[in-house]
Amino acid sequence: MSGHAQTLRPFLSRAVRLYPDRELVARTGEGVVRHTYDECADRVGRLANALRAAGVGHGDRVGTLCWNHDRHFAAYFAAPELGAQLHTINPLLPADDVRRIVESAGDRVVIVDASLADAFAEAYDPDAFASVEQVVVVGSAAPDLPVETTAYDDFVAGHAAAVDAPDLTGDDPAGLCYSSGTTGDPKGVEYTHRMLWSHTMAIMTPSGLDIADRDVVMPVVPMFHINAWGLPYAATAAGAKHVYPGPSPDPQDIVDLIDREGVTLTAGVPTVWLGVLDHLSDHPNPEAALSTLDRIVVGGAAPPERLLRAFDDHGVEVLHGWGMTETSPVGAVSHLKPGLRDADYDRRVAKRAKQGLVLPGLEFDVVDDSDDAVPHDGESMGELLIRGPWVATEYYESEGDDAFEGPWLRTGDVVTVDSDGYLELVDRADDVIKSGGEWISSQAVENAIMDHESVREAAVVGVPHERWGERPAAFVAADADPADRDALVDSLCDRIRADYPDWWVPDRVEFVESVPKTATGKFDKVDLRGRFEGALDERVDAAPPEGAE
Repeated sequence: MSGHAQTLRPFLSRAVRLYPDRELVARTGEGVVRHTYDECADRVGRLANALRAAGVGHGDRVGTLCWNHDRHFAAYFAAPELGAQLHTINPLLPADDVRRIVESAGDRVVIVDASLADAFAEAYDPDAFASVEQVVVVGSAAPDLPVETTAYDDFVAGHAAAVDAPDLTGDDPAGLCYSSGTTGDPKGVEYTHRMLWSHTMAIMTPSGLDIADRDVVMPVVPMFHINAWGLPYAATAAGAKHVYPGPSPDPQDIVDLIDREGVTLTAGVPTVWLGVLDHLSDHPNPEAALSTLDRIVVGGAAPPERLLRAFDDHGVEVLHGWGMTETSPVGAVSHLKPGLRDADYDRRVAKRAKQGLVLPGLEFDVVDDSDDAVPHDGESMGELLIRGPWVATEYYESEGDDAFEGPWLRTGDVVTVDSDGYLELVDRADDVIKSGGEWISSQAVENAIMDHESVREAAVVGVPHERWGERPAAFVAADADPADRDALVDSLCDRIRADYPDWWVPDRVEFVESVPKTATGKFDKVDLRGRFEGALDERVDAAPPEGAE
């Protein structure tokens, strides 16, 4: 048996020993700051000692309500160093959810960006926040909050960089993250050191995200959302340079950072990169702006094929990944297998648009409603079950949840698996449209719509239908003159019919300024159903499912 504990500690200590002068760069509300790994380790140590002096110990929670920056990075290592849990709180969640999350977690200290003070104040309730003994504010401005606060610099001042840290094992707690709550109240997922260590090892491999010391890694995905997909830990373990884009980066901020800092790997949801493409269309020298960028990791929603093709034209590979809060989060990445790398371009793009191949170390199964395995034919649909060393087996403070069966996580994702082993997410179980006894993939229809060059965003939901049970309705944000919308609808429907049955064509198309989104950047289909059901302009009459009655 190995005597080495699988913890987060060696990631930073190795980076300091081998790459002491490699930089962490952060865009903050007060400008751009730079620290070496050596300096970062000192900052982590001072924060860890400050947290300990504030009473934080083994198993306690340290909440963060912060953007992507250097002080949030310090918390990523400082809390786990004490055997405490870093609890990242999504400030974009409704105030009721934030309140419920803090109360459930029992956070002892909460670190808050000054620019997010309003979100904190709106959520604050003295009873729900009764466990919070210290509120630490990041930023020079002193926000008006309903509790006594301490400035971050004052909080860490006078504390030593060396930490007399407790012994840790892989089973000790390290993190806590709550789901987005799109299908109910947010649920807490605890991460141990071993889970995050295993996840880090997996995404560093070529089958994962292939992260190495040569890379310059910029997570645009928020650090308050599933550990920024694990990139802060993996970049540190590899000895890579970090770049953090700070509060609410717009496409120009992102492109400027890529260009100035030499970013090679970045990550975020598809809407971010569609915005970057729009920005590049007006850039005087787009090739130079992205000259160092090698790959973009896209998750949270399937990228439209036009996104993959457009970045291919810029010489940048888009890697499509799949994961969940419960999978720490990355579970699959869509790399091309050797036999597909010489396939024709259209086939390669179609493969890359899928959720991809399960990472080494994980096992999966796909089952129907009777829990029988479905064939891997690229057509048969079933629920994805997955297990592995970085997959949760229960929710925090929850008993008997039907999402877990022993070591297996029932993901709630409806998928197909093709003969090459590529997963393709058809829908969330709650979002798949059941029309006349047949299933319609809302994601497939969305992707067909979003491949149109005039469409910025599109979401498809099922709405009640007296005869067929449900029929699809589409909500489209497009750059099209109102007078041209009927022609655009005809073009969109033709695109859907080219790949899918006629009865997959939406009965209704509603144009919106923008598609509402959840706190994690996904299309908010619960909101759409609630806001638009029964209030849609009927534009298209689709043929009913053949043979359905």
